[in-house]
Parts: sequence; C-alpha cells; structure tokens
Amino acid sequence: MVVKSELKLIKSLQQKKCRNEHGLFVVEGKKTVEEVVNSSMKVYKLFAVDPSDLEVNYNDVVKVSSKELSQMSSLKNPNGYLGVFHIPNKSNKILSDWTLVLDGVQDPGNLGTIIRLCDWFGISDIVCSLDTVDCYNAKVLQATMGSITRVNIQYLDLIEFLKATKIPVYGTFMNGVSVTTSKLPKKGIMIMGNEGKGVSGAVAKLCTDRLAIPQFGGVTTESLNVASATAILLHEIRR
Repeated sequence: MVVKSELKLIKSLQQKKCRNEHGLFVVEGKKTVEEVVNSSMKVYKLFAVDPSDLEVNYNDVVKVSSKELSQMSSLKNPNGYLGVFHIPNKSNKILSDWTLVLDGVQDPGNLGTIIRLCDWFGISDIVCSLDTVDCYNAKVLQATMGSITRVNIQYLDLIEFLKATKIPVYGTFMNGVSVTTSKLPKKGIMIMGNEGKGVSGAVAKLCTDRLAIPQFGGVTTESLNVASATAILLHEIRR
C-alpha cells in the first residue's frame, strides 16, 4: 500500500515547479520505464500492478493496485507501470558535431518527437530556450519512448549561447536557401523555431545562414510541423 504523502508527492510532479523543487520526474508505460531504469538515470521508486512483468535491473518494485496507480498517474487510462526518477545533472559541454537549438517550442509532443529524432540521427545535444516546454513534462517523456536517456538537453539563454559560439549557425526560415542544395559543414548549430512564430527576431539576427525546406506540392500550405521539419533537416545533415 502507498501512503498518502507519497501519492501526493508523485501527483505533484505533474507540475514543473514541483519537479524542480524535488529534483524528480515521472515516467509511465512499460517500455519507457524499462528504458529509463536500464539507463544511467537514478531510480527514486518504481510502481507496478504486476512487478513480475517488468524487465528491469532493479529489484525493489512496489506492487500497487490499479486504483493507487490511477491516483498517481497523469493518464486517463494508466497502463500499469510508473517510475519516479531523479533529474540528472546535465553536462554543460557540447559533445556532438551538430547541436540542435529549439527556440520557444511549446508542444510537448513536438519536443518528445524531436528528442527521439536526435537519438535516431546521432545528435547528442539539444539546447532549448528558457521558454521551451520542459523536457520532463509527462507528454514529452511519453513521446520520447526512452530517448530522453540518450540525449543531453540544456535550457539556456539562447542569445548568450549563440554569441559565444564560433561555429556556423543555421536558422530555419520560409525564405531561406534550400537545404537540399546547401553544402552543410561537418559541425554546426541548427535552430528550429516556435510552432506559430518561427525563429524569434533576436535569435534570427545571430544566424550566419538561413535554410528552408523546398516545397514540391501544388497546394501552398503555411508551414511544416516543427518535428516533421526537424526530421528532414537532420536527415540532410547526416546525408
């Protein structure tokens, strides 16, 4: 049985300020819980309706009822597994050849998908503006499918970060040069903007190059989804 104070703590972690206060975040779903447990991230507690079905290198899994799990969960229909983990200390060093910068991305699903894309394309560093959605948001974590454990994510003042860099800075714009005809360097920074407003004016001034994804369809759509655009651009970087 889970005590009320613990239920209250875990439920409170749905809020960013509580996650920051306690240094904890929640992961739900069998596959994602298993991925995070078997990574370098430190476990606070694991809960499962059926602990025997959880394939993890961790023995102290708390058995809970479906009712107790629903009281902790942020999901309408919890699927039986919930893990609470310590927020890791992020490296302030940029280790990958390319760094992805997110300028005001707000949708949790977009951020989660972008983290997963970086994992797929071998981009180990993401730098987020301070107003980008929290990477430990429950919906973000669900969309990453465990990739959160393999990508270093920092929240920084983008102006300070970009002013300090000595490598090319590529911004994505509707009126930029086609990425398919651009010769991209071996090392650089790629900036993706907010879903509705794109790259902010102050950040745009610090871009050394402007890129665009060429359109081939007959119907003129306003723009691509930021996660879809990221997939195309990361493919071009690696191609």
